[in-house]
Amino acid sequence: MRSLIFAANWKMHVGPPEAREYLRAFFAAGEIPHERGVWFFPPAVSLETVAQGIAGHRNVHAGAQDIYWEAKGAFTGATSGPLAKQAGARLTLIGHSERRHVFGETDEQTGKKVTAALAADLQPVLCVGETLAQREAGDTMTVVTRQLEAALGERDGRARVAIAYEPVWAIGTGRNATPQDAAEVHRAIRRWLKGHPTTATPFVILYGGSVNLKNAAELLAEPELDGVLVGGASLDPRGWAQLVRTAVA
Repeated sequence: MRSLIFAANWKMHVGPPEAREYLRAFFAAGEIPHERGVWFFPPAVSLETVAQGIAGHRNVHAGAQDIYWEAKGAFTGATSGPLAKQAGARLTLIGHSERRHVFGETDEQTGKKVTAALAADLQPVLCVGETLAQREAGDTMTVVTRQLEAALGERDGRARVAIAYEPVWAIGTGRNATPQDAAEVHRAIRRWLKGHPTTATPFVILYGGSVNLKNAAELLAEPELDGVLVGGASLDPRGWAQLVRTAVA
């Protein structure tokens, strides 16, 4: 069984009391296979609860869903990298499609957030991906390359950054890229990364977009996929435990 990462993005769900119950049910389902890593991205109010609840469990880490690029200051409602770190985060999502398309986050801002995450000793998980219109226009790699360049183009070679390819048209729609579609983009991302010696290797590249129990095994059978970033299907602890234990051909 090859090493895989299963990342759960709870978005604006699961408060602290629910998080405690969730983790009890998740861990009661049995041991996580040695080759599997699990990353939880709870809402900010539940981050410390999750970090405390996973303490002592091998290969299970907590992360922030987003951070601001300033370390501190008068930024009401924002969470800095150092604050997320204090709450127990080891990682942070950067540039999730909802941050880009709902909140208007720019490529330039994702670059600043990657810098802030690394300064706070958090591993960034940079999200990249195209809209349906961009895909139909044949611009998938133009868009993805632009997003990579803005966030990683001049990054220090010691940086530890994970990538999540999440086609916007496949998020929460029930429509996911085929395993072959996802693998093609992952290969292109890997080629871009190898062509930029200022970025660190090896990279973990996850796929996100309507991943669930029905399609996870087929997606993960593609060796280009190092794991999955999952939204709705991660909200049920027993279903998520089953997905993490998915048998891969």
